[in-house]
Amino acid sequence: MSLIKQDDVIASVADALQFISYYHPVDFIEAMHQAWQREASPAAKDAIGQILVNSRMCAEGHRPICQDTGIVTVFVKVGMNVQWEGDMSLTDMINEGVRRAYLQPDNVLRASILADPAGARRNTKDNTPAVIHYEIVPGDKVEFDVAAKGGGSENKSKMAMLNPSDSIVDWVLKTVPQMGAGWCPPGMLGIGIGGTAEKAALMAKEALMEHIDIQELQARGAQNRVEELRLELFEKVNNLGLGAQGLGGLTTVLDVKIKDYPTHAASLPVCMIPNCAATRHTHFVLDGSGAALQTPPDLSHWPQISLEGGAQATRVNLDTITPEQVRQLKPGETVLLSGKMLTGRDAAHKRMVDMLNKGETLPVDLRGRFIYYVGPVDPVRDEVVGPAGPTTSTRMDKFTRQILQQTGLLGMIGKSERGPVAIEAIKEFGAVYLMAVGGAAYLVSKAITGAKVLAFPELGMEAIYEFEVKDMPVTVAVDSNGESVHTTGPAKWQKIIAMNHTQH
Repeated sequence: MSLIKQDDVIASVADALQFISYYHPVDFIEAMHQAWQREASPAAKDAIGQILVNSRMCAEGHRPICQDTGIVTVFVKVGMNVQWEGDMSLTDMINEGVRRAYLQPDNVLRASILADPAGARRNTKDNTPAVIHYEIVPGDKVEFDVAAKGGGSENKSKMAMLNPSDSIVDWVLKTVPQMGAGWCPPGMLGIGIGGTAEKAALMAKEALMEHIDIQELQARGAQNRVEELRLELFEKVNNLGLGAQGLGGLTTVLDVKIKDYPTHAASLPVCMIPNCAATRHTHFVLDGSGAALQTPPDLSHWPQISLEGGAQATRVNLDTITPEQVRQLKPGETVLLSGKMLTGRDAAHKRMVDMLNKGETLPVDLRGRFIYYVGPVDPVRDEVVGPAGPTTSTRMDKFTRQILQQTGLLGMIGKSERGPVAIEAIKEFGAVYLMAVGGAAYLVSKAITGAKVLAFPELGMEAIYEFEVKDMPVTVAVDSNGESVHTTGPAKWQKIIAMNHTQH
């Protein structure tokens, strides 16, 4: 029997969450570096390079890998012989650990959790509550898997109740392209098969806690049907040519993880959850001997990479850019932005559109300006702003036409692809959409030299800021003619991969 102290749970959870905010798991770094070495698509290689450079900077600077430090998900296995010292429930202990981690002054993390999700959507200000899953097991230890699941990848989760005769492989290959690039590939796919609907989803999430080991599996060969499926899906999903950030390339997934469970004779529930390039999770055990603190990985695990993108990049001054200059920007081109931009994401867009519909004047003039879809982390010490990577742009698609038409906005910056509605509006109004790399938030923030809140301060990280930037790297993702690299890039690389296969 062991006695687990309340303070040890709180301290261990808080330490784990701080740790995973700035350290990638080593297996992920190694898999990502291998992908970078293999990658033949210049745009995808540059994106993976940015993710690796950002990862190293975060490990050195102890700042978040991504501005979206996620909703905390915890799997807990409680030994039946454990006793507790303390007056809180285990759920309250875990949530107190979350609170302390997110409010730690040296590395404040972004509070992203909203209460009353179908109504007022009020920020809880400390990222609580966590989503917690418990299992009671033999023994006298308590085991924790702690993850922080970012919205970009989590929001792309897919679920289906297939017929028993349906092909799971076909469903996955049809579904992955539909997820777009908002989950920030390359990453992992977690797949749960069987049980009931919620069991499949739970297994998919659990599968993502496992180490990347597909290379070892390829070397020794499959020993059961699940391993066969993993190998088949790994190859076929990468052959889709989606590539890093959806720009087209050789690596879309670093591993495919599958968990299964017996199911009803008439059922085949399947759930798939992608894990992005900011994959963050860790494991610890409490046995009564005190708090379990994480051991930092050695920095030698991170490769030394220099980014090539800057040499042939077009420089753009946001303070003087004209519609004519926007029309000259070519799809896939690397651009370095300098000058002043505005920020605004879902809540700010909703607020602006409501004001326009009422005939009110907006608090900021958008004419000829660029808006960056971002909700930054608060700054610490001498920072101008905390990690400030882009959010998934498709969520702004429904506002795009009205904003372009009624405000004269010239350009948008965000993450991953735009949908047909937004592309049509970009083409009609001669605007441009630029893409920043998701999963490189700290690297991006280093280009920001000034930041102040201009409007809607009550929205917290969703307020409208004005950023001043110097040489912020972006890619032209949709040009003023409506050509999208997220359509042309994967199509081109799918053909290249297929040709290489037929030659071999």
